[in-house]
Amino acid sequence: MKKAYLPYTLLFSLLVIPACLGTPAQTETPTPASNPETEATPTPQVTSQNLLTVCMGQEPNSLYPFGELNSAARSVLAVIYEGPIDSVSYEYQPVILTQLPSLENEDAQIVTVSVQAGATLVDADGNLTQLETGLRVRPAGCRNDDCAITYDGVSALEMDQMIVTFRLRPDLTWSDGTPLTADDSIYTFNLQREANLNSYLIDRTQTYEAADEQTLQWFGIPGFIDSTYFLNVWQPAPKHAWSEFPADQLPDVDLSSRAPIGWGPFAITEWLPGESITLEKNPYYYRIRDGYPKVDRVQFRFIPDPDLALSELIAGRCDLIDPTINLEDHVGLLQEMQTTGQAQMFVTTGMSMEWLGMGIVPASYDNGYDLTKDRQDVFADKFTRQAIAYCLDRQTISTNVLYELTDIPTSYLPANHPAFDSNISAIPYDPEIGISLLEQAGWLDVDEDPATPRRAINVRGVAYNTPLVLNYQTTSTAQRRQVAAILEASLAECSIGLNVEFLSPNDLYAPGPVGPLFGRQFDLAQYALGAEGIEPPCNWFSSTSIPTEANAWSGSNIIGFRNDEYDAACQAAQLALGEDSSYLASYRQTQIIMADELPAIPLYSRLRIAAARIGVCGFDLDPTANLLWNIEAIGVDETCQN
Repeated sequence: MKKAYLPYTLLFSLLVIPACLGTPAQTETPTPASNPETEATPTPQVTSQNLLTVCMGQEPNSLYPFGELNSAARSVLAVIYEGPIDSVSYEYQPVILTQLPSLENEDAQIVTVSVQAGATLVDADGNLTQLETGLRVRPAGCRNDDCAITYDGVSALEMDQMIVTFRLRPDLTWSDGTPLTADDSIYTFNLQREANLNSYLIDRTQTYEAADEQTLQWFGIPGFIDSTYFLNVWQPAPKHAWSEFPADQLPDVDLSSRAPIGWGPFAITEWLPGESITLEKNPYYYRIRDGYPKVDRVQFRFIPDPDLALSELIAGRCDLIDPTINLEDHVGLLQEMQTTGQAQMFVTTGMSMEWLGMGIVPASYDNGYDLTKDRQDVFADKFTRQAIAYCLDRQTISTNVLYELTDIPTSYLPANHPAFDSNISAIPYDPEIGISLLEQAGWLDVDEDPATPRRAINVRGVAYNTPLVLNYQTTSTAQRRQVAAILEASLAECSIGLNVEFLSPNDLYAPGPVGPLFGRQFDLAQYALGAEGIEPPCNWFSSTSIPTEANAWSGSNIIGFRNDEYDAACQAAQLALGEDSSYLASYRQTQIIMADELPAIPLYSRLRIAAARIGVCGFDLDPTANLLWNIEAIGVDETCQN
């Protein structure tokens, strides 16, 4: 389902931004009857009742797989469903597909089609539109702006069209014994189209159809060259069980929102509101003859209090604590428990990062900057922005707050991402360099007292004698308070004053034009950005993502950064295929520009922390995968011997 792998998603968060998790080598098993009316014969369940108890910090808001889901819901659904495609360690893996489509294996093709005036297509800028005279388009074989043409309304036009074939495993069965077929995926496509979900991809889909019971084909709109074409398969839904209900009722029907059936290793048997969800081994699971899943039952308990959850872990009533329980303030304790053999601690980072944004272009500048009325343009000079970066003691944050479990980031991508540019060096904490850059920008220590703020003596766009005192806004979590204190002290070493203000999440993240972030009316702000999936989220800082009145104050580029070269590189990367040489080159160009311009400073990658008792085996906290991506391989106690 494409929705699960959006190229980027803005996730401002108070505490932890959950990330999304392969599957051990899959062995072919006998194919069940292909007639949907014929029930497959289940493999008898073993009689032991081995239980894996997962303690989580929240209760699922729903289990309707196509709704707006919280992290707890995604974890539970990962136990009911698998795939269709997982993202593990920044790589995509087929789960219920026999292979991932590619141009190399010819399950993906780019064909040439004739396009007539008035036809729906994607233009040279990636916009969905209709062909008319004067429109810039990319003719067949064209992959960049250099070969784009302007349609004259007369000449014949041929364009590229993508066709992708998806092949389902032949041994998939719903947990009620009904064979899973390609028609179940078509059913989901129609559900989402009717509900206006996943509209970006659906609008760019010309045809989505079943070639046979295990084969699906996706046809894109002419001109739509999708770099993640191999994800354009819709997660199957049980048409035989759900089709009696109208699409708009499914989010509220118990059959689809409280106890949906799936093809994965477990099926729901009980949901006690406010307490727990229990699942039993699915007797029709396609890997059951291989000895999976290792346990017979899984229970999710809802325990928001991390102290209570750790107590339950020690008592053996929690086998696994998932990252929805905030363990950031318990890292030292967990490290000690791991050393003494009381628990296992798992830590990873992923596509979620904490940022210090500089309000380069406040919303009040949109109608032109007025030196006498608007906030002083303190961030216009690049030397000032670079100086602030050198005056931030991010290493102390890593050491004292994050237990050196994360590096200082240099890009909007983590260092282990395939598109990361390793040639960019992290800016160290060096007040001497910071002071030198401030003086080059015109911020001078006129009273020769380092304890007082510098003043603008010859700073471009800033009134004479303006003190370098910045307002710093964020939420009041314990971690952000610690970080703010460290940054306030280190900036003071460069004679930069800071007024720290801790706001409630509702106030900080309020919609524009009132909210300080989305209304673009702040000096410095600490916030988090996170992405679903693993595609590089360069759009975080593209000019089209600036919140404005025209777009109802929505967008991730709250700093107001505009750079034509950055926009061009980001667009080129997103319109390229992964196989194209321009794909990595363009993404790396966006990182080079960001490192040079420094409109925002990455502070640290957010930690995902989980804990397990000693008797748990097979669990792996992956940076890009769902917490329970390999639930079938997780064992407890004696099942670890299997």
